[in-house]
Amino acid sequence: MAGSTAESEQRARSNFDVDYVIHFVTPPTESPAEAEAALTQLLTSLTTAGFKTSVRRGRAPASLLIFTRIASLRLLHSHIYRARVQDWLYGVRPAAPPVPSSISSAEGAAALDRYFGQEEPVTEAERLRLAYALITQPKNEGGAGVSPKGPGPVNKFVQAVFPLHDHAFNRRWLAGWSTKYSLEDGDIDEIRDRFGERVAFYFAFLRSYFAFLLFPAAFGFAAWLVLGPCSWVYALVNGLWAVVFFEHWKSKEVDLAVQWGVRGVSRIQRPRAEFRFDREGVDPVTGEVVKLYSPYKRLARQLLQVPFAAACVAALGGLIASCFAIEIFITEVYNGPFKQYLTFLPTILLTIFNPTLTTLLTRLAEKLTKMENYETHDEHTASFVQKVFVINFITSYLGIFLTAFVYVPFAKVLVPYLDIFRLTAQRFTAEGKPLPTKSWELNPGRLTKQVIYFTVTAQIVNLATEVIVPYVKQKLFKTVAKVQSELGEKTESGPASPTFAKDHPDEAKFLRRVRDQAELDEYDVTIDYREMVIQFGYLSLFSVVWPLTACSFLVNNWVEARSDAVKIATQCRRPIPWRADSIGPWLNALGFLSWLGSITSAALVYLFHASDGNTGSILDLARGWALLLSIVFAEHLYLAVQLVVRGVVKRLDSPGLQKEKRERFAMRKQLLERMAAAGGDVFYGGSGSGGGGAAAETIGLVAKEDDRPEQEFWTRQNGVEEAIQVGRALIAETAANKTKTAKS
Repeated sequence: MAGSTAESEQRARSNFDVDYVIHFVTPPTESPAEAEAALTQLLTSLTTAGFKTSVRRGRAPASLLIFTRIASLRLLHSHIYRARVQDWLYGVRPAAPPVPSSISSAEGAAALDRYFGQEEPVTEAERLRLAYALITQPKNEGGAGVSPKGPGPVNKFVQAVFPLHDHAFNRRWLAGWSTKYSLEDGDIDEIRDRFGERVAFYFAFLRSYFAFLLFPAAFGFAAWLVLGPCSWVYALVNGLWAVVFFEHWKSKEVDLAVQWGVRGVSRIQRPRAEFRFDREGVDPVTGEVVKLYSPYKRLARQLLQVPFAAACVAALGGLIASCFAIEIFITEVYNGPFKQYLTFLPTILLTIFNPTLTTLLTRLAEKLTKMENYETHDEHTASFVQKVFVINFITSYLGIFLTAFVYVPFAKVLVPYLDIFRLTAQRFTAEGKPLPTKSWELNPGRLTKQVIYFTVTAQIVNLATEVIVPYVKQKLFKTVAKVQSELGEKTESGPASPTFAKDHPDEAKFLRRVRDQAELDEYDVTIDYREMVIQFGYLSLFSVVWPLTACSFLVNNWVEARSDAVKIATQCRRPIPWRADSIGPWLNALGFLSWLGSITSAALVYLFHASDGNTGSILDLARGWALLLSIVFAEHLYLAVQLVVRGVVKRLDSPGLQKEKRERFAMRKQLLERMAAAGGDVFYGGSGSGGGGAAAETIGLVAKEDDRPEQEFWTRQNGVEEAIQVGRALIAETAANKTKTAKS
């Protein structure tokens, strides 16, 4: 009995060798016949592409879970080999993978096993990435042509395509990180092997940023004790630190790309299924027929970014400026009843309208980016990130800019115009009774308090909304779903819920886990990048006002690394392990904020620094030329220091560059040794599109020879015909239950 229980638990923790799960959902507007036809076409396409499929029920009545795995190990190795050859042709790899003389011979098979098993093993991320490529590639390129929510009669039923979490790894991962002060190289490499280079680059950036924060945190604490706020010494050191960090990371990401074997992988672009071409033409370089879209049309649509930026400034800027003026009036001018409650009015307005406007503008940015009709995912993402950065720049920094460069220098001129709020409120008071006010005085601590809020309080709030709130919401939804399921059981004539009554006992726990994952959100690493880049902006632009900024970020980022790991492991679907050779367009955002920090720091020091330490004192604004001169001098100093630091960093050697030199030397040496040797035949024959025949043969062999519990999961539906029958039966049963419920 104990052995049976242990075996059952082992099966529950297993993923049954599943590569991907396709969440198939029938929209309410579609008929069961259309759903059955789409399911049949989908399963047939997957089988032709070389996948073994199996169908199970989803959590919702109109949903199915289609489990897929690459049926043939030979097919997997074939696609991996071709992908590595493609990397070599594009210059990603320094040398082509070795080619055995014949795959059918014992010598060739041994060479194959040695290459993929010892010389260059296949990582889990590589296997999952190529499996996803096979699922999503067009049929004429050997794939199944599946695009979640994409165009086509089948794709409108596909809600998501996602790999399954490895819960054993996730537990080890979270337990290990919770006891470490800092991340190590092995931790980043493990993330890369599991989740791909794109996610690994984020954690590598976070690790480098955290290590670099140690210096500004220590120096900022000393400056806070000795120098005080708005010190030119701190501004100079902080600007130098920003330059060094930016140039270091530019070099570091190249080094990581070389070590991970992905340098230049951005040249291998992933085409977008949503791309719409105008015409077909001949590539002047390759002579191939390519799909073309008019660059003039794209340019005309790209120019819409100008009115988009203006709309962002008008909408978000107008909201923030209005709430800013209301807050100044209530806190510093108004002196009537309910003042202690009215002070919350600007915060309430921002809480209500700011997320709404941000969401609307983000959706507008998505539509504009789709209108620009990019051919590849990287171009599409880069354009979208630019628009999102504009939105976040306004929402994150505009309030501090207004305080520093409008409120303090020009308050005596602008505050009298706030009398409009008094005149407006006067209409709601007794006739002839004046609204109580007080004489206005400049609040010298306002800027410091505002910086502290954005660098401490806002970071804590963001952490809570990113981790704690989704966790509570997830638990709440599970409880509601459980209650609804229990109520449904009571209303059914049968003793058990019709949704899960037919789950095999060995699969029940596994299927519950999969159904939970199907309802999770997709992980988007750009959100985490955005948080870190915006945080870097606070440090570069405004930390001269409050030197303890880096201390706050140091603590926050230690927690952030662990909370992001928790988010990936428990609150989001497992990400597709995409490759990357950098942090993408966010590198340009870092450079822009670093440069802008040299300007704002000089301006803040000029406006707020005084020998008596009074940060509220302001120099004569008639000497604006001196302010302009200090800004120009600071910017030129920044550019000069950047050139020096860049030159020094380039002269430093790194493990990645050393590895690249060794590999290229070895490649040249091997090439010279093999020039006289006869070349062998290509390792794999055929066009590579499909592989269904070989896959089918392999499926039969595995079904006879492999009696593991994982294999039992796949043999319960023997072949695509049986999977289609099961899927159609489930759709028909759902339709019958729906009709029965409607009649009752």
